[in-house]
Amino acid sequence: MWLDGFKGNSTLRGHMKRIALVVNPIAGMGGRVGLKGTDGVVDEAYERGAIPRANDRTKEALSRLKEAYDRYRIDTQVEWFTASGEMGENVLSRFEEKRWTVNTIHVGEKGTTAKDTKAFVRKAVEGGAELVVFCGGDGTARDVYGMIGTQVPMFGIPAGVKMHSGVFATDPTTAGELLEFYIRGEMTTGEGEILDLDEKRYRDGEWNIALFGTATTLYEPSFIQMGKFMVEESTVEDSLAEIVDHMAEFMEEEADSLFVLGPGGTLERIGGKIGIDKTHLGVDLVLGKRMVEKDCRESAILSRMDELEAGVGGKRGAFIVVSPIGGQGFYLGRGNLQISPPVIKKVGIENIMVVSVPQKLDRTRRLRVDTGDHGLDERLREQGSIKVLTGYRSFRMKRIE
Repeated sequence: MWLDGFKGNSTLRGHMKRIALVVNPIAGMGGRVGLKGTDGVVDEAYERGAIPRANDRTKEALSRLKEAYDRYRIDTQVEWFTASGEMGENVLSRFEEKRWTVNTIHVGEKGTTAKDTKAFVRKAVEGGAELVVFCGGDGTARDVYGMIGTQVPMFGIPAGVKMHSGVFATDPTTAGELLEFYIRGEMTTGEGEILDLDEKRYRDGEWNIALFGTATTLYEPSFIQMGKFMVEESTVEDSLAEIVDHMAEFMEEEADSLFVLGPGGTLERIGGKIGIDKTHLGVDLVLGKRMVEKDCRESAILSRMDELEAGVGGKRGAFIVVSPIGGQGFYLGRGNLQISPPVIKKVGIENIMVVSVPQKLDRTRRLRVDTGDHGLDERLREQGSIKVLTGYRSFRMKRIE
């Protein structure tokens, strides 16, 4: 039901958990098609063949929670506050759980906007929501935070392209586990930074990140990603130069192999060393130190690999070269969604190369993946650790979790 201005049922207060759930249905759509986000370019994302993913990731989180209810016979009642259609109601309606009730307290406009998210969050908190769960990226986190500040805790199911804020679960399944712990009363809260990039400038290759505030979030260091940090020590330049020299030599030795170069400053420097105009925040394809495809979407990578017969079982080798996000440790699944599960499988997980200056790696507790393909993520984690290039012919093993 839709309850405009809903104020909650005071007779039930204290006897159940009241959780607000809002989904940004377009979050993350621009990633695989090379748009680096969806702010202001939703129509173009659809034209490029983008597929919505936020509701699937929300369903994954709720499935994990429902599994816990069934397995452990959790008897805590949950009153869900949500918004209409793809903003939450549709995914919640898929679950038959007698201990859950669903109140649709906001009807979104056709083509949901940040205005809908904010309106819903305001109504939910006024109605007594004790926790706001959202599915989206940094932009959605910023919208939620703007309405609640530190009034109630918030945390995110990751679905965006750029997720630098420290309020996201590491993946949707973990989000479900966090919800379970919260409902059981076994979850503490802490602080999480709300960070966001200007997507228009991001698509133009500019890194313009800003801190918008510090939210209250569910706190479990192994499950909640840290905010991104930048390393600026003078010794970084020396390490970076060594990484660049090593990669330039390796790419010369593997001149007949196709290189899928991910985003970031380190990869841009490698591109400069071999004489190509590397996209700072995009994914580029290089063969024999020659750019063969710039700022690729997923389909372009796969098409080129087929054309060049590169990858597992092909006539030529292929490598993925990526750099992890400092602090968070994600090297696949954040900011490089174009390097999708089909791309990874075609290249081969044994041909993924991770590069990082040691100063950044020292501040990164573990490496993480969130490709959206559970089987692939498990295969990557089963490696236990991965070799990271940190200097000229210098490597360190880093644990994958």
